[in-house]
Amino acid sequence: MLKLSKTLLASGLAAIALTAAPAPALADDPIVRSDDAAKAAFEADRETILSMAGDFAVTFDMQESTAWMEGYTPIDKKVSGGYESVRVIEDTGTKIVLQHLLVVGTTDEPYVVKHWRQDWQYEPEKILTFSGGDTWELTDVPEAMRAGRWSQTVYQVDDSPRYAGWGEWEVTNGVKRWRSNWTMRPLARRDAVRDPIYDRYRGINRHQITPKGWIHWQDNTKMMPAEDGSGELVPVVQEYVLNTYERFDDYNVEAAEAYWDKTKDYWAAVRAKWDEVMRENGGIIIAQNPEVGTTIAGELLKMADAIKTGETPAQEASAKAVAMIEEGTSAAMRGG
Repeated sequence: MLKLSKTLLASGLAAIALTAAPAPALADDPIVRSDDAAKAAFEADRETILSMAGDFAVTFDMQESTAWMEGYTPIDKKVSGGYESVRVIEDTGTKIVLQHLLVVGTTDEPYVVKHWRQDWQYEPEKILTFSGGDTWELTDVPEAMRAGRWSQTVYQVDDSPRYAGWGEWEVTNGVKRWRSNWTMRPLARRDAVRDPIYDRYRGINRHQITPKGWIHWQDNTKMMPAEDGSGELVPVVQEYVLNTYERFDDYNVEAAEAYWDKTKDYWAAVRAKWDEVMRENGGIIIAQNPEVGTTIAGELLKMADAIKTGETPAQEASAKAVAMIEEGTSAAMRGG
């Protein structure tokens, strides 16, 4: 009886201690700051985002690690690299747009690939999220999660959408970083061309500033629809992606500058048309091509090259690009 009483007493004291202990702060709690602190944080965030612009040697390190599905064998690790010039192409204060330009080839014969783009928006109300297949939808950011946070929207080589998320720039263990909410993403080319059993990623996206530049770190679970037709998504394998950007300009930076100088008006027209489609339809539907992203991406990139060589006037190419986006999105929404 005494032994039971001691057990009950210990349980009661433990319950009291648990009840009295303050609840731990959650990673995604609403941000509450004074006006002065909010202004200082906003300016510091802007400085951090802008610091990701420049010229870089980039390493792309991708590895499937843990299989979540019985019988699945992770593919071999893949490491590649290149040079990227990242330019600020828009800065309104609360919105910063960074365009990546990949420079390949030799110093004497460089070739510039318009690479990905990242848009940063302060205290966003909505983001353009991937919902599977060929569809992206404008979705609300929870109201409590807007204050003090930034969204990042990533676009493909033809300025069509890829994925978006929201998060806080913060200092953790002395390192400045931004961490997204959980985001859904379409397959990257490295996977899409293999026709794997999975058809999307669900992951967390991080950007962290380093002494030499910055890193883009992804923690992805590769997912597939359940075979029972329930519509549920099931995990196949875990993937870790670490893209490292180190400041470096001993490559043909001038080629990137020349490409952008000649094609920037064309790409501005392309961006404007995608934005128009998104606003009018609450999102974007466009058929995809595993090799280049959308089915119209290859042609849009070719027209930019024709502008660069002087073969096609920018105004003419812009009109054709706008018409292609209109037709491509309209056809996708019609289901044809």
